Amino acid sequence: MSLAVRVIPCLDVDAGRVVKGINFKELRDAGDPVELARTYDAEGADELTFLDISASHEGRATTLEMVSATAEQVFIPLTVGGGIRTVDDVDTMLRAGADKIAVNTAAIHRPELVAEIADRFGNQVLVLSVDARRAAGTDSGFEVTTHGGRKSAGLDAIAWAVQAAELGAGEILLNAMDADGTTSGFDLELIRAVRREVSIPVIASGGAGAVEHFPPAVEAGADAVLAATVFHFGTLRIGDVKQGLGDAGYPVR
Repeated sequence: MSLAVRVIPCLDVDAGRVVKGINFKELRDAGDPVELARTYDAEGADELTFLDISASHEGRATTLEMVSATAEQVFIPLTVGGGIRTVDDVDTMLRAGADKIAVNTAAIHRPELVAEIADRFGNQVLVLSVDARRAAGTDSGFEVTTHGGRKSAGLDAIAWAVQAAELGAGEILLNAMDADGTTSGFDLELIRAVRREVSIPVIASGGAGAVEHFPPAVEAGADAVLAATVFHFGTLRIGDVKQGLGDAGYPVR
């Protein structure tokens, strides 16, 4: 029996509100993070991911109060990312109620951070968030970006995923920047490319727009599927996605 496919809503938070845009631009307000988290927990979400999208860009830490308030309201695993730069930052977030921590920019600048976090807290705590986009001139055809997709990190996305897995990342949150917010479907080629090279769980993110988009992502190799826009604005409910995955033959909780 294979593990159940996890369905994960993502709360992109900017200045204390959940926001969503297309390719990280033209952000729209989608509500209060604590309220949304409570709703998704009640609807049967398997986990929640909470990303402070302006933290790295503006150089400030994630809002701890919001993490604490959310953790008090929900009883499913909570992953927190955005502005996590040190082992101490991770410790602070875990104490505030997070179950897992997502790192992105800081790990690119200093890959040994991945090993430091895994060594101290265990790799089950550590999610490597990879913002990947198509790029000519890379070995795999995909590069890593930073600053919400605004800058190239000069790294091959697949090679970086492999390196991070070797350093101790427990999961990879794979964000397809070309598909982000477009609701035109997950980037199946990107998912397959990462799945071929790593054995740790892969969370597919970016592009979900309809129930029928989710099973192909799992078929391509995703262990979990993450979405934001379609859940926040009521296009889809968690139950719809689980039903679609179940109908396609995938185990869901």
